[in-house]
Formats: sequence, C-alpha cells, structure tokens
Amino acid sequence: MLTRQSTQGRIENWLAGIVEICAALLVASEVVVLLAGIVARGLFGHPLIWADELAETLFLWLAMLGATLALHRGQHMRMTALVARLPLAQRGFFDALAVAASLLFLVLIAAPVARWTQASIAITTPAMEISGVWRAAAFPVGIGLMILFAVSALLRRSSLRHCMLALALVSVIAAGLYLLQPMLQPLGNLNLLIFFVGIVGFCVFSGVPIAFAFALATLAYLGLTTRVPVMTLVGRMDEGMSHLILLAVPLFVFLGQLIEMTGMAAAMIRFLANLIGHLRGGLSYVLIGAMYLVSGISGAKAADMAAIAPALFPEMIARGAKPGELVALLAATGAQTETVPPSIVLITIGSVTGVSIAALFTGGLLPGLVLAIGLCFVVARRSRKADIRLPPRASGADIRASLVSALPALALPVIIRYAVVRGIATATEVSTLGIAYSMLAGLLIYRQFDWRRLLPMLVDTAALSGAILIIIGAASSMAWGLTQSGFSHQLAQLMTGLPGGAAGFMAVSVVAFVVLGSVLEGIPAIVLFGPLLFPIARSMGIHEVHYAMVVVLAMGLGLFAPPFGVGYYAACAISKIDPSEGIRPIWGYMVALLAGLALIAAVPWFSIGFL
Repeated sequence: MLTRQSTQGRIENWLAGIVEICAALLVASEVVVLLAGIVARGLFGHPLIWADELAETLFLWLAMLGATLALHRGQHMRMTALVARLPLAQRGFFDALAVAASLLFLVLIAAPVARWTQASIAITTPAMEISGVWRAAAFPVGIGLMILFAVSALLRRSSLRHCMLALALVSVIAAGLYLLQPMLQPLGNLNLLIFFVGIVGFCVFSGVPIAFAFALATLAYLGLTTRVPVMTLVGRMDEGMSHLILLAVPLFVFLGQLIEMTGMAAAMIRFLANLIGHLRGGLSYVLIGAMYLVSGISGAKAADMAAIAPALFPEMIARGAKPGELVALLAATGAQTETVPPSIVLITIGSVTGVSIAALFTGGLLPGLVLAIGLCFVVARRSRKADIRLPPRASGADIRASLVSALPALALPVIIRYAVVRGIATATEVSTLGIAYSMLAGLLIYRQFDWRRLLPMLVDTAALSGAILIIIGAASSMAWGLTQSGFSHQLAQLMTGLPGGAAGFMAVSVVAFVVLGSVLEGIPAIVLFGPLLFPIARSMGIHEVHYAMVVVLAMGLGLFAPPFGVGYYAACAISKIDPSEGIRPIWGYMVALLAGLALIAAVPWFSIGFL
C-alpha cells in the first residue's frame, strides 16, 4: 500500500513539475510578447498586429494550466469558515466532498469540451492565420490534467471511508436531479432558486471551490432545465476567462512579487518609517500608507500584505503592539485599498461591464484616501491609551537618505498610472512596463535580485492567476444563464422600484455586496452581478465609476470582515497570527470603513471629481 502511494506521489509530482515549467514559460512569454508590442508601436511606429492574438492564445493556456496547478496545490478559492469549525474527522469528509464535487464537474464537462474544441478546427485566426484548435486545445488538456490531479488528491488526501462517502453523496445528488428532470423543466424560473441558490449555497458552504460550485450549478441548470447545448457553457467560460484585459491579472500578480523580491517595497517602508515612525502609532500610519502605495503597484491584495507584514510587524511587536491589533489593521487596509489602481477588481469590472479602465484607475485614488483617513482616526484614538515604546526621531540626514533610496520605488505607481491615463499603454500592457522597470531597478539600483526565486515566482503567479481566472469564467457563464432566464429584467424592475430612488438602490447595493463579498469573495461577486446591476445604476442616473467605487469598497468590507471574510483569514495566515486575536479589534476599523463608504456613496465627487 505504501509503495503504491509513494509511486502515485512520484508520478503526480513529475507531472506537476512539467505543468509548472510550462506555466512559468507562458507567464514569461506573455511579458515578452506584450513588451515587444509596446516597443514596436512606441519606438518604431510599427505595431505588431499579431502580438495581441498570440498573447490571447497563450493566455487561455496560462489560465487552464494555472487552474490545474491551483487544483494540485489545493489553492482554489473556497469558503472554509464553517467547515473549519467542525471536528477534524468531519472536516476530512468535507475536504473529500470538495474534491469529489469538482471531479464531477470535470468529468461531465469533458465531452462538451471535446466537441467545442473539434468545432474550432475550422476557425482560422485573422493575424497569424493558424487553426483555432491551437488555442482551443488548452481546454481539453487542462480539463484532462485537472481530472488526473483531482483523482489523485481524492486518493491521497482522504481516507477510504471519506472518499467513498463523498463520491456516494455526489453521485446520489446528481442521479436524483437527473431523475427529477421531467419535474424540473415546467418550474420555469423557480429553477434559479434550486440551482443558483440551493446548489451553489450548499457547495459554497460545504467548502467546494467557488469556481466549481458556480460551474456545476450552471451545467446542471442548462442540462436539466433548458434546451441550450451544454457546449455553450464552455464557450461562455472561454469568453469570460480569456478576455485580453484580464491578462493584467497574472502580470500584476507577478509584478507584486517582484517589488518584494527586489527590495522596492522595503525601501518605501523604510522611508515612511523614518518620516513618521517616531509618532505615537507611527508604524500603524506607515502600514496604512505602505499598503496604499504598494497597492498602486501590484494590484493583488495577497501580494500587498505579503510584502508589508513581514517588513513591519516584527518592529511593531517589539515596540509593544498587540498581534491582534496588527492583523486587524492589516485586514482593514486590505479593504481600504481595494479601489487603489491597478486593482485587479477594477480591471475585472472594466472587463465585464465595459467601463473605461483608465476612468476607474483615476476614480479609485481618492476613495482609498478617504478610507485611509478614517483608519488613521481609529489608530490615533487607540494609540493614546496604548503602552507603546517610541523610538527617537530619525535625523534629517536619515530621512533624506531613505527618500533617495525610495524614489525609484515611489516612481513606479506614478509611471503605471501615467502610462494608462495618457494612452501610452493599455491596462494590460502597462504591467509589463512595471515588470521591466522593477527588474532593472532590482538589478541596477537596489542590487537585490535573486534569480533562484524567479521560477517559483512565475509558478506561483500562474497558480494564483488560474484560480482567479477560472472563477471569472465560471461566474461569467452563470451570469449569462441568469440573463437568458429573464432574471436580469426582473431584477431591474425590482431594483428600480425600490423606495428612495437612486439612494435606495445604492443602499441596497452596499448591503448586497457586503454579503456577497463575505460569501463569494470579490471577483466572483463582481463578475456575477456587475453585468446585471451596472445597467440599472446607469438608468437611474448614477455615474458608473461612482457606482463601481461603492460596490468595490462594499465588497472589500465583506471580504475582510470576520467571521466569513476570506481576506481576513488570508491576512492572519500571512501575519502568522491566530484569527481569534484580531476578531475584537477589527470591528472598530470596520466601523470607520463603513462610515467612509457611506460618505463616498453620498458624495460622488470623491469618485468622479478628477475624471
């Protein structure tokens, strides 16, 4: 038995190693292709007409192989707040159930994926003039690899009893729904409650990865209650997850890792600490400011927190700060900076709603500052009573020296925003400029560039991006199903009929996205409901950028608020602090964020004043 398990483990690791190398090469290739397009267009005036097409082809492969790695590593986003409270024995069953449900979707979608891929053979790409199958083949390869890794995970991570129980439960539910098909079809839109509330809710709260919960419910809804070919689901997932705008997701994730590795984040923190670190609560202000600045570079909250917490927390604890207070403030700053460009959530909104990303980037700066002021107010009040040892004030020479060291790092967010707003590069392309700039700064200025970390960083980028992109694809297909059912029209009628007009609609949207952010995380909530709610907001006279800022910040509140907010537990994991320690102190920060959100919702100028 042991020999069989070790052989299985070696084969799985060998296969995962091949996928990792391919995924890393794809990330690096995307950087090179997009950077070459910028150089050819900007310096030589001859755009590479094939660059975007090649980037989009590689992008689908990156998304699918990244999703495969995320499955192998157990990194797909899932809500575990309820499952984590169960006894260890019961938790093992739900972990097996999460894999079994994912495996069910992968097996059921395999045949439609094969037909969809076969249909793409006749398509010829306009620029490169190659068969579309070169791109479409990413789907069957990714699905096949995920099936292999899911089966291996089920056998390796679960006991035989849990494995059999999970497979039995999933099979019984699937068979039951299939047998009930004649009864389901006449129910009309009541099926939306059964599949998109009942099945999705059961899967999400059971710990099934969110992407597979969405995809499984949509597959069941289309296959059992409509005459729409299931192959349509594959096309909608492809359309949702491979939009070229979303290529900014992996590139900004990689950029976030680069600024930590090259020492750029540490240089910014050092300057802020020298400038205001001597004040009471000074390092807390540094944390707020550093998260704002780093968010303006990486666009990924996990990357932001991973760059800031290890650099600041040891010194803050040495000065007497309580660990619970630190993780609470870190989570609050995660919610505060959700609108700071180049936020991945803003890029996602632009992708699914058609709102100008340049306008979103411009409008996101001031709301983040408003919330930062609210957090600083809470820090100031708490610091008066805290027993914290204050260091001597840094000398003028030290401040100037740290400023000179930090200037190349501080210039990066300015360069990124300037390039997007001025049209020098798109929101997707500008990330490659940031990557090239960070690599040069690390090599020539900070002299801190560990080549050995480059491959693991590329692999981590692919895995995290795959987990994000497959959620976007699944949520896009689910949103399409809701739209085709007529739900969007009914929702529009309901929302426009709310008392209070635009103000009532905005208030309901805030509450809805706080709840959705805590249950579904940010990106799935935006992709699922953005296309439905943004047209309603527009019809009620609400500026789309203003509405975007409000719903993103509301979603951030839910995402980083315990007990369900996944972002809060990510902050605890990065900080290596027990989640129970931050539960009490975080509520003061959340109240400040909610007050700031109410101000931003009431005063559109904060979001659109500089457009």
